[in-house]
Amino acid sequence: MRENIHRFFRAARGAGVHVSPAESIDAMRAVAQVGVSDRTILRDALLLTLAKSQDEKLALGDCFDLFFSQPEPRQEQPEADSNYVSEDADQSPSSGAASDASAGSPPAELGPLAQMLLLQDRNAITAAIASASGAASLSDIRYSTQRGIFSSRILDAMGLQRLRDDLEELTATNPALAERLRAALDALRDAVRDTVAQGLALYAREEAENLRNEILRNAPLARIERRHVAEMRALIRQIARRLRERYSKPRKRQRRGHLDVRRTLRRNAAWGGIPFLTAWKRKHRDRPKIVALCDVSGSVAQVSDFFLLLIHSLHEVVDDVHSFAFSSHLIEVSDILESKSPEEAMAEIMSKVGFGSSDYGSSLVDFEKEFMSTLTPQTTVIVLGDARSNNLDPRADILRRISERSKRLVWLNPEGRLAWGFGDSEMPRYATFCSVVRQCATAQQLERAVSDIVATYQ
Repeated sequence: MRENIHRFFRAARGAGVHVSPAESIDAMRAVAQVGVSDRTILRDALLLTLAKSQDEKLALGDCFDLFFSQPEPRQEQPEADSNYVSEDADQSPSSGAASDASAGSPPAELGPLAQMLLLQDRNAITAAIASASGAASLSDIRYSTQRGIFSSRILDAMGLQRLRDDLEELTATNPALAERLRAALDALRDAVRDTVAQGLALYAREEAENLRNEILRNAPLARIERRHVAEMRALIRQIARRLRERYSKPRKRQRRGHLDVRRTLRRNAAWGGIPFLTAWKRKHRDRPKIVALCDVSGSVAQVSDFFLLLIHSLHEVVDDVHSFAFSSHLIEVSDILESKSPEEAMAEIMSKVGFGSSDYGSSLVDFEKEFMSTLTPQTTVIVLGDARSNNLDPRADILRRISERSKRLVWLNPEGRLAWGFGDSEMPRYATFCSVVRQCATAQQLERAVSDIVATYQ
């Protein structure tokens, strides 16, 4: 049972439930206290020790129900007289074996699997399948194409080769019994296939999700199909969570620098040099300051949601962030992003300024008139947009002044580089005043760009 519980932890991780080593130890202690005889109590104990939110509780409950539901072999109905042999078999030399079969017991010379199948002991068959699944390492299954391989491994571990020999012998000596055994073997194959399908659902879910996420991470944001939008938003939220976990940790240890050995020894001279008091070589780091300008016009409507999600994460990672959104005019959205959930914030921002006709020149004029004071020599300015201004005045001169007043000007463009400079694209003109210009057509490119920006302040 201990191995089963450990396999359950693995299945739970695949279901999206984070199970740390400490939590798994707590869960094992709880299982030791409540026992495994009552599945309801066992289920409650695991949910109490492992689930940390309502979503995890639901996912863990479904995982438990699937994990502990054993596929049952199909019951073969015996004949009314329980007679396995034909009249011809009664006249055969092996009449002793036939008489045993007539009495309801399989011949003693058959292997354990054949006897188990002929007796139709469903509990024994279920236990044998579970044991063979462990021997075949079913928990290592990752892809649907491996179902046949693991089915064969489980059947081999149960003694399929001996069963084939028994079938071959019975076909010659007792055809009726052989036919019955063959039918029971077909039912066993079905039960093993169900077990492998269950294992695939339990253990391959994480791998399948990782593969799907990898495909989405490299898919162009502007061409995401409607049915994948929710999955892409979930992926962007995962990216934002990783950024928070990576960069939101206390920076006290990082700021204090390296140990100053000389000052430490001097401070502790009274204690014989034992370092009760430590001294550190402190490093000065600029306080991070970011100004983000996000294009939410109609030309980038499909990617603006993802841009806003990442900007929302910046407000949780960096202390000083000023965010702005624009189409034909520009507004500050910092308070909205800081006070509301990502979905609510995006909906409000798009209702106020989204889906309009883009006018970069007018938006830059709005920024220069009202918000130029937010820029300092420590500020990194991030512009997220396609630089398409509908053939209107791009006001690149304002962008030049923004670049001069800030530490860095980073432009993240969702379009491919081959499209820059064609049609109404002003990207080549704007790029002249940018410190960094990067294509961010996929979620992976967007994560790398934002991570690189934030990492410079760590």
